[in-house]
Amino acid sequence: MRVVDSHLHLWDPTYLTYRWLEGDLNSAFAAEQLLDDQIEDVDEQVAIFVQADPVEKQAIDEVRWVDSIALESGVVAIVAGARLDRGRKTVKHLDELAAYDRVVGVRHLLQGEKDGFARTSAFLEGARAVESRGWTFDACVREHQISDVTALAEAVPGLRIVLDHMGKPAVGTDDAPLRPTSQWRWDIAQLARHPQVYVKLSGLPAEAGGRWDEDQLEPFLDVVAKEFGEERIMWGSDWPVSAMTSSDDGGEDFFMEGMRDDWCHTVAQWATDRGLDVDKVLWSNALDFYGIR
Repeated sequence: MRVVDSHLHLWDPTYLTYRWLEGDLNSAFAAEQLLDDQIEDVDEQVAIFVQADPVEKQAIDEVRWVDSIALESGVVAIVAGARLDRGRKTVKHLDELAAYDRVVGVRHLLQGEKDGFARTSAFLEGARAVESRGWTFDACVREHQISDVTALAEAVPGLRIVLDHMGKPAVGTDDAPLRPTSQWRWDIAQLARHPQVYVKLSGLPAEAGGRWDEDQLEPFLDVVAKEFGEERIMWGSDWPVSAMTSSDDGGEDFFMEGMRDDWCHTVAQWATDRGLDVDKVLWSNALDFYGIR
């Protein structure tokens, strides 16, 4: 089995500033830590780094740092941080990113923006600048914002988009599971009508607060597979965010080594059980989407 982790984060607070880190996450998760948390029983594994949201002025510094540790981390491509609503400043930023060969796409975190932000003229101008470079766009939204991603796909049909974390649906926990809602199902179906859009099978463990099992999450995987097919879905770990879990007494979240491996093999077994091409889901779809050869 070969694995491309299509959604890997790396960070080190001694190099860059991350205002959102807290608890166990507020420490280094870089090459050394990743090598201690590899996926087991696979023939080959590489990763695509996705920006980890340092302060905005350090976006280029983040790319430079990840590029410097890419070989030891198994990182074959970088999805860089970029605000797309800044007009000429956006274009200048994209030009600076183009100096790094591993950069294949960008992410402007939409989950923290107001609903409809991805439909604004300023954002769409930036999205077209990304498209003109042949780069991809990672759309990280909450489930009520999926329709904004659909609108983006309609407005910029040449832009290859991947929906991070399946749009972050509410999944509950292993002892209080939730089912896919009709609204989420409908939004996923509408998004899937656009052939340039893919979906990452990632982030659901984090949405469950680290307390999940196969029976709880497979119904969500089934919906996405039905709508997008085996050609447009890809596995991602969302490491180390999705490796956090809460204690039984409801105390502070803590990092759980091995969760990355568990999620990978859970998705691999699910794909096998559904008769999907496991190599596409875990390997070639991510390489094709990001244009990695």
